[in-house]
Amino acid sequence: MNSRYLLIASAVLTLSGPSAASDYPIQDNDLSGGQGTVHQFDHNAYSLPLANQSMTRRLDFSVGNSFFRNPWVVAPASTDARDGLGPLFNTNSCQGCHIKDGRGHPQDHHGPSVSLFLRLAVPADPEQDAEVLKRHGFLPAPVYGSQLQTAAIPGVLPEAELEVTWQERTVALNDGTEVSLRVPSYHINNPNYGPLPENLLTSPRMAPPMTGLGLLQAIPEAALMANADPHDEDGDGISGKANQVWDKAEQRTALGRFGWKAAEPNIHQQSLGAFAGDMGLTSSLNPATDCTEAQNCHQLPDGGTPEVSDKVAGFVTFYASSLAVPARRNLNTPEVSRGARLFNDSGCAACHTPRYQTGTVADRPELSNQTIWPYTDLLLHDMGEGLADGRGEFLADGREWRTPPLWGLGLAQTVLPRTGFLHDGRARTLEEAIIWHGGEAQPANDRYRAMPAPDRVALLRFLESL
Repeated sequence: MNSRYLLIASAVLTLSGPSAASDYPIQDNDLSGGQGTVHQFDHNAYSLPLANQSMTRRLDFSVGNSFFRNPWVVAPASTDARDGLGPLFNTNSCQGCHIKDGRGHPQDHHGPSVSLFLRLAVPADPEQDAEVLKRHGFLPAPVYGSQLQTAAIPGVLPEAELEVTWQERTVALNDGTEVSLRVPSYHINNPNYGPLPENLLTSPRMAPPMTGLGLLQAIPEAALMANADPHDEDGDGISGKANQVWDKAEQRTALGRFGWKAAEPNIHQQSLGAFAGDMGLTSSLNPATDCTEAQNCHQLPDGGTPEVSDKVAGFVTFYASSLAVPARRNLNTPEVSRGARLFNDSGCAACHTPRYQTGTVADRPELSNQTIWPYTDLLLHDMGEGLADGRGEFLADGREWRTPPLWGLGLAQTVLPRTGFLHDGRARTLEEAIIWHGGEAQPANDRYRAMPAPDRVALLRFLESL
């Protein structure tokens, strides 16, 4: 079956075209992450190692966790294993964005955002900038680079301040129920390194949850590509496109799996990209950070070359690939069971592929040959103008986003009560996130609005059970 997929721009269902429920499996057990699934449902639900991991590997997990959780400091420092922060950065630890290994929250009237930042770019010439596009997927902004850094070490000015303002917009469902949506506007104030480019492209991003990344990486590429339908050859109005990105270690093009636009091929590159972009830390994979020559960062103290050693990088990658998925809850209650059928009958499962079998991963038996229920295709989909950022990345255009996994979704606001949904956290509830769907998902949006209230509730209860 060719793809009929959609992104739900952060952790929420997509209702694609109607289809028979029998076309898609309904999860009949609570082991969303295979034998590695954990049964803990409090604020630490996202932070546990795979249940089937050996005790020896759990020690490696703990070491990786320490480098993930603890802050990095300004060089020189006595803590030379984790010094070299900045000079420009967004946060001083991985946990600073992935709160409790989950999401952060956007800026609101309670205070500044946690884990929300702006990616930057300028329009590129496909011929003149071909090599940059091949290796980076976009053209970084002059002076300010590929990400707006809003913090800096002492004695250094941050790039600028990020301000988010909100407007409320009310939409009515078919039965007259009103839902209020938050419409964000992003403002870069007080730039400290000269004027911003007039043609600057920005993309707000909030850190996604870390659960089950190793299992997603273990899905065979052929299983993902079998679902791709970039030209909508089946004529259902839904297409799924695989992003093709640059693998820095292998020096070749590879399938993108991770990040909001599927611009990273594997967990290792994603992790070290965050070290460089979010914390200003170099590694053997990224010998330079996002601090540009125009900002004279090379004249400031550093933590050595590289600042993140290969050994530390290995521990962090292992940690990120070993976080478990929490088990399903209430899957056999009548309302949740009905919601699961509605999920399939409405076509949601055509976009959020329920089930996969992982392949064999060398030296990782806990990730190998597992039946998992991530509810994603990891493909790109046009989500409409309302969610568009206008900034492309490799094959992804300014309206396309990767389908995020839904497993663990129902515990997102248990882990962090103030978190939001969609790529920038604008949706405060799952219902708001559904209603934001446009583009390929507009028929799904319309279908949800037309449901009687008990069906909408059942569908939401299903999502909360994941």
